[in-house]
Amino acid sequence: MLPIITESTRNLCKSALYLVLTFATIKLSGSLHLYIRSLKMSSSSSSSSSSTTDTETIRRNRILSTKLYFDIPSSKVPVIYSSAYNISFLGIEKLHPFDSSKWGRICQFLNLDGVLDKNCIVEPLEASKEDLLVVHSKTYLDSLKSSPNVAMIIEVPPVALLPNLLVQKNVLYPFRRQVGGTILAAKLAKERGWAINVGGGFHHCSADKGGGFCAYADITLCIHYAFVRLNISRVMIIDLDAHQGNGHEKDFADDRRVYTLDMYNPGIYPFDYEAKRYIDQKVEVVSGTTTDEYMKKLDEALEVAKHKFDPELVIYNAGTDILDGDPLGMLKVSPDGIAIRDEKVFSFARSRNIPLVMLTSGGYMKSSARVIANSIINLSRKSLIDTGSSKVKFSKQLLQLNTSSINISMPNSNMISIHLKNIGKIRDSDDELGLSTDRDSLPKWSNDHESFNFLRGGGAATSPPNLELTLSVPTTPMLNQNKKDYSSHALLFEPIISVT
Repeated sequence: MLPIITESTRNLCKSALYLVLTFATIKLSGSLHLYIRSLKMSSSSSSSSSSTTDTETIRRNRILSTKLYFDIPSSKVPVIYSSAYNISFLGIEKLHPFDSSKWGRICQFLNLDGVLDKNCIVEPLEASKEDLLVVHSKTYLDSLKSSPNVAMIIEVPPVALLPNLLVQKNVLYPFRRQVGGTILAAKLAKERGWAINVGGGFHHCSADKGGGFCAYADITLCIHYAFVRLNISRVMIIDLDAHQGNGHEKDFADDRRVYTLDMYNPGIYPFDYEAKRYIDQKVEVVSGTTTDEYMKKLDEALEVAKHKFDPELVIYNAGTDILDGDPLGMLKVSPDGIAIRDEKVFSFARSRNIPLVMLTSGGYMKSSARVIANSIINLSRKSLIDTGSSKVKFSKQLLQLNTSSINISMPNSNMISIHLKNIGKIRDSDDELGLSTDRDSLPKWSNDHESFNFLRGGGAATSPPNLELTLSVPTTPMLNQNKKDYSSHALLFEPIISVT
């Protein structure tokens, strides 16, 4: 007997079927939504991955096509410099404490001291826009077309009022030449074991932000070019400028191929606490740190770094703003301390056959150029670098001397004296002689201002073997107390006597 299906039963079944179908539809819809979403995410991930790949390909192609890497004749030494490095801009550059003619003065001292023949210096090319796009975005580079933006970066407010064409020519072009020098230095270091870019070291600039007199991230650029062109994968940055190198630290925040040892004063600019998180080896030296204290910390830091990381290239940011008296660095390291510091870093790399690039970076005293030159002389005499000169010498010749009397004598083997009579007082010009503030181990003037002595020895950078010593005096005598005019006895020097 068939069951009797009432109307109420039929309606109940319809409701149940409706619920089942609704639930199934919702489940199917949800599954379909998840499926579509997963497809979108997969597509997005694939697109992102593809975009990253495309970016890396473009970067690699730019690096491979650069003209900044070029072959250097063996007759050249791995010291990189161009007169285009120096910034001269209607005197406006003097509104910043940085000595923007420092780079040229370093090479001038090295040339006059006979350490480096100017014809043996390597001159770099300017980093082009394509070269800079390896790290910097088009947006950032375009921002440098605004004079107010550049003024903020180099910390010279009046630059904001100048036409950008002039700013590009007189400020940014010298920077781009120095960037070219830093990038080329890595190639030279790989080939010769070491290289010194007399400029560069713009360690406050990152890929998307400049500051602290740094408009281009030359250290970051140098490393990326080295990764591709030099087939290396491990780089150590030793940043011994007094200021924290926040630019390169941000650029390599998550890149384990780069190890950063940063020894800096935490009480001065840039106070970049985010970038501090990315320093592999942080060594803080407070204001007032002396030479001995500094060297102790440096020795300990290099010992740790030696065991922590095995680099294929060292980038050494050798700022001299750690000098005692530097108005921004606030540390108390002596000029001889700079030479010792540089010697320690070069020994660290050279003893392990690791190519080293040195950049001069910051330094806000007039004496910095002389101190850097003396340090390079010391590296040469310690055979940590070879500048192609067998002896350190002063090579200028005496052109003309219109004084009534001159006497040259050697009281002993360690001193040469020039006695100039009847010329009144002689002007003591730091610009001419490159005297440091304390003038230790540099020319000594007698009390009566009639004799000029130069002591052989007296410092690591002034007592190399086989020293050829040339003495010089300022070119313009001063009037004596009686205001007698001694212009008829003017000294016209390109300088003077050479004694081995």
